[in-house]
Amino acid sequence: MIKSIKNRFSMTCGFIACVVIAYSAGAVAQNTITLNGNVDDLRPLYADEGDIAEGKRVVDSSCAGCHGALGVSESSGVPNLAGQRPAYLYRELRAYQSGARGDSAMNNAVKFLNNDALVKVAAYFASLDPPQPRPASGTTAFVAKPDAAQAGKTAAAACAGCHGETGVSKTAGMPNLAGLDPKYLAGAMNDYKSGLRKNDLMKSMLAAVTDANVNNIALYYALQQPEPAKTPAPGDLAAGKAAAAACAGCHGEQGISAIPTTPSLAGQDAQYFVAALTAYKDGTRNNETMKGLATALDNSTMKNLAAYYASQQPRAPNVRKPLTTQEWVQRCDRCHGRDGNSTNPRLPLLAGQRVDYLTKVLHAYRTGARKSPEMAAMSDVLTENDIDNLAAYYSAQKARSAVYVVVPAK
Repeated sequence: MIKSIKNRFSMTCGFIACVVIAYSAGAVAQNTITLNGNVDDLRPLYADEGDIAEGKRVVDSSCAGCHGALGVSESSGVPNLAGQRPAYLYRELRAYQSGARGDSAMNNAVKFLNNDALVKVAAYFASLDPPQPRPASGTTAFVAKPDAAQAGKTAAAACAGCHGETGVSKTAGMPNLAGLDPKYLAGAMNDYKSGLRKNDLMKSMLAAVTDANVNNIALYYALQQPEPAKTPAPGDLAAGKAAAAACAGCHGEQGISAIPTTPSLAGQDAQYFVAALTAYKDGTRNNETMKGLATALDNSTMKNLAAYYASQQPRAPNVRKPLTTQEWVQRCDRCHGRDGNSTNPRLPLLAGQRVDYLTKVLHAYRTGARKSPEMAAMSDVLTENDIDNLAAYYSAQKARSAVYVVVPAK
C-alpha cells in the first residue's frame, strides 16, 4: 500500500491534471481528471515524507484526542480522518479556523496553527489507510430500512378489507382513499385516533398506529392510481352538478381539490359521502364551515351531490414518490465516487465513515447549520429514513486509499 503523497512538480498554473490511482483489495483503478480553479487547496498533494512526519507530530498534540492518532475516531459524532481526501481536509481545516463552520471545539483546536501546519496535517491524515466497516451483529452487510411508501403499504394491509387493496373502495359506505392528498388523509386519521371524528372502529384500528405510520399510510394511498369507487351511486347527476357549484370554491371543479388539507371529492363512494355530510350536519363531525353548509341540505340533495361526485374521475395529487436508497446512492456517487470512494481530492471520502457522523452531517446540511449550496439542494428533501439509510450504506462500504500524482497541464 502506498501511504505517501509524493512531491512531483511545482504548481505554476491555474489548473492542473491529476492522475488518480486508487488501491483496493489488490486491484488498481486509474483515471485522469482535470481540476480547475484555485490551486492553493491542493498544496497537501505536494507534501513529502518530512512534511507528513511533521503533520503527524501536530496531529499527536492537537488532533489525536478526538480523531485518534491514526485518524480512526472512537468518539460518537466525530469523523474518521484516515485516508480522507487531502484538499478536502485542508479546506475544512481552513473553514474551522476562519469560524465559517462555527464549531467551537474545532475552532480552538486549529486556532493557533499556521497555514503550513494545516497543509501537513491534511497530508498526514490523507496518507493513512482508511478504516474499514466494523461488523455489526456479526456482518457488515447493508440492509436498507423500507422507504415511507413501502412502510405505508405494509401498515395499510390492515385497511384493505374495508377500503380495497389500493384504496379503491368496493364496499358501499367505505371511502375511497386512493389519490387523497396525504396532508388531508393523515389529518383525518389523526382525528379518528383522537376521537375528534366519532367512529369506534376507526379509533380502535388506529390506536396502535404510530404517528410515522399514519404519515406513511397517507403517502402510500396518495401514490396509488385513483379510480372512482366500485359502488352504487343513486341520485340525479344533473341536479347534483348544479348543487355542487357551492362546493367548488373549496373542493375544486369536478371535485378536484387544490388545497392539500381539503379533500378531493371526485370518485368518492356515494354512501360514505352522504354519511359524512350528515355527520357535519348533526355535529358528529366538528367543523363549523361544513356544518353551516350541510345544515341547508336535505337528504335528496345530499344523494344528488354524492351521485355527481361519484361519477367524476379522480386525479392523483402532486406528491413526489420517495427515491429508493439505491437511487439516492446513485446521485451521491456522482460527486463522491462509486460507493463513496471519491477520486476528487476536493470531495470527501464517505466509504467506511462513522454512521453517527454521517447522520449528523446530513442533518446539518438539511437544516442549513452547515453551509453548501450543492449539499443543501441535495439534502433538502431527505427524510429521516433517507438519512438513516444513506449513513448506514456509506458506513458499510469498503474504503479505498487514493494517491494523487500531479502532472503539468498541457
